[in-house]
Amino acid sequence: MNQVADMPAGLTGLEQLRRLLGVETRPPIGDTLDFYLAEVEEGRAVFESVPTLRLYNPIGTVHGGYTATLLDSACGCAVHSRLSPTQAYTTLELKIAYHKAITVDTGKLRAEGRVLTIGRRAAFAEATLTDEAGKLYASATSTLLVFER
Repeated sequence: MNQVADMPAGLTGLEQLRRLLGVETRPPIGDTLDFYLAEVEEGRAVFESVPTLRLYNPIGTVHGGYTATLLDSACGCAVHSRLSPTQAYTTLELKIAYHKAITVDTGKLRAEGRVLTIGRRAAFAEATLTDEAGKLYASATSTLLVFER
């Protein structure tokens, strides 16, 4: 089930995301990489996850694609929270800086995304990935295309 696609018509992006906070199921990517939407407000979205061994790459750390997914989700949903009922978005560009390796010992991670600016056709967002102590593991900037459905 695609929770956002199955939402009643006429909900703003923020209303859609707030509904996702109250359900037990999550979009399939959340199940695959074991992360969830933890907080949302206008212009801000937070995802949380605890990395496991199933996310490791051959060199013995968590794969960078996991980090990219968390940061892309945080940036995208921050923008989603600012959309009208008739708008949608897609990521045009995602630039990531990896500051520190992630392992299973890292513990819970928090990807917090914020809208920098949003217009009729483009949005710009940024996100950080930190541990529970606030240590920075990665950061991202994103350019997103905003369009009418």
